[in-house]
Amino acid sequence: MMHRTVERLHVTPGIAGVLCLVLLLAYQTPVQAQPNFDPSSIGSPPPAAPQDAEAIPKAAQDMPQPSDDSGKTPDRAEQPAENLLDNEPYPEVPPYTYETEPSSSIIPDTLTMTLSVGSGVEFDFRKAWYTSEAQIFTGMYEGLFTYNPVNMRPIMGVISKYELSSDKKQWTFTIRENARYSNGEPVRAEDFRTSWLSLLAIPDAPYSSLFDIIEGAEDFRTGKLTDANRVGIQVQEGKLIVTLTSPAAFLPSMLCHHSFGVVHPDTRAMLDSGSFDPQRFISNGPFIMSEADEQHITFEKNPLYWDAVNVKLKKIVIKFIDDADEATALWNSGQARWIAGNMNLDTLTDRVGIQLNPMFGTHYYFIRSDEAPWNDYRVRKALTLALPWNEIRENYMLPAKTLILPLQGYPEIEGMAKTDIDAALKLLAEAGYPKGVGLPELVIKIGDYSDAKRLAEIMATAWLEKLGVPVRIKTVSSYNYSDTLKEHDYQVGYMSWIGDFADPYTFLLLFRQGSNLNEAGYSDPDYENLIQKSMTEEGAARMSTLAKAEEMLLDRGIVLPIYYTPALNIVDTDELEGWYPNMLDIHPFKYLKFAMLKPLPGVAFAPKK
Repeated sequence: MMHRTVERLHVTPGIAGVLCLVLLLAYQTPVQAQPNFDPSSIGSPPPAAPQDAEAIPKAAQDMPQPSDDSGKTPDRAEQPAENLLDNEPYPEVPPYTYETEPSSSIIPDTLTMTLSVGSGVEFDFRKAWYTSEAQIFTGMYEGLFTYNPVNMRPIMGVISKYELSSDKKQWTFTIRENARYSNGEPVRAEDFRTSWLSLLAIPDAPYSSLFDIIEGAEDFRTGKLTDANRVGIQVQEGKLIVTLTSPAAFLPSMLCHHSFGVVHPDTRAMLDSGSFDPQRFISNGPFIMSEADEQHITFEKNPLYWDAVNVKLKKIVIKFIDDADEATALWNSGQARWIAGNMNLDTLTDRVGIQLNPMFGTHYYFIRSDEAPWNDYRVRKALTLALPWNEIRENYMLPAKTLILPLQGYPEIEGMAKTDIDAALKLLAEAGYPKGVGLPELVIKIGDYSDAKRLAEIMATAWLEKLGVPVRIKTVSSYNYSDTLKEHDYQVGYMSWIGDFADPYTFLLLFRQGSNLNEAGYSDPDYENLIQKSMTEEGAARMSTLAKAEEMLLDRGIVLPIYYTPALNIVDTDELEGWYPNMLDIHPFKYLKFAMLKPLPGVAFAPKK
């Protein structure tokens, strides 16, 4: 998912030092992900101490085991421990000052938060690609699987069970009998089919290439196939049948992504017409949209949601605020109890709510490779070898030498950190451009904020002075920078990308030749072969192949990693339960609830009148 760059994060040196220490301590252990797991364990809770029971509502814990096409339940005991889905204990619920299941009218049931959205919000999940929108969608939509709020692993959402064929290519999903839209109509398998096909029919749908692992999907979205009945998304006897081009153990994790959601036919028709009316918006998620404009959105609890009994908040107000001082003032006054996005830590009066953790995200520059001479990997490699990497990455909390944040079970690779001017000049000479002679002007496109300008100037100076490459820096508005990447009027651009699910493939997909997220225009048979090879592998073998693919992106000068993205929120997790720091920085609204502050000895709270 595209990450909106936070431009107005004001931090004093003292606060910055504390935050760096906290984040670096958290980063000592590689981020926990589920690189390969037994799909039969999805929805099965880990062994947990009694105090951990509130981490996931009971309705999400008591899931049936899926079966293969023989009708037999897979045996968990036969699977390696590292392949089980939820085999890690949940964090302990904060004790001492708050009760976890209070029954009192003094407990708040309305959450107000701020969210930075820049140029606006896209409410159509088929067209959205920002993390801020992904957070909003956790209230509006629910797909086949949803995110575990602690570790982002998949748990069953709108389905009651699924079956996996013996060749692991066909998945059969059964929709819950009590799954309803907010207007009372049942959620049907056919609704998923039409929603997915409609997304594939949108030319600029940002995540349509995620569907390419489904049989016929790539040909359908690119116009090579016009018969939707030949796409591996079918309905039989009320069940959704998905047929893949090859086995993909990570499919449940990918299905958590909002692009695999479902939209009611009437709402889809409204969105397709270009109109938008929150009062007419029919959803199947835990909340209903009651108000929406450029300044805010209001959610009300959906009483017809299948798991409504475990949704504790009755109302959520999301204020769209990009001004850091304004957002911070709402926290200081107590009006907002969660600040996501721009904030001013210098003026924060109550710092108990500072939540800082590493994300599965990377800020990187890339070199477009779809035009000569930049399609010669020797030229691109020379550019990377000429850069002063220590200077480029200084002052970042988590400097990145690799594209993918180190994950548990993912091989460690050398990364990009070497500066070698002699080797760079030799590569240019081999490519036919001795000392840069003959190379055309290289354009670096950036957004209009200070750090982007700093990095662009360092790159431009190194390439001109060390290699003789003429460089021009082109600056555009930060608010619509990501949209301008589709305009191929540059050779070097940047992205801040957060993984759509906890697997390296979510980053490597960006550079597949058929991906509509491939802004670098990268097309390399060697890379494609590695990715395709990984689709037929599992466990350590698959991770090793994916690591080789990442090494290729770095060695052939496609990706220039700068830093891993830290997630910064202001929320008191003693006050707001169900909010956990996690690697995707997505916090499903369904699980949030306020705790009740215990009164001091001799003091009693008076109930609301």
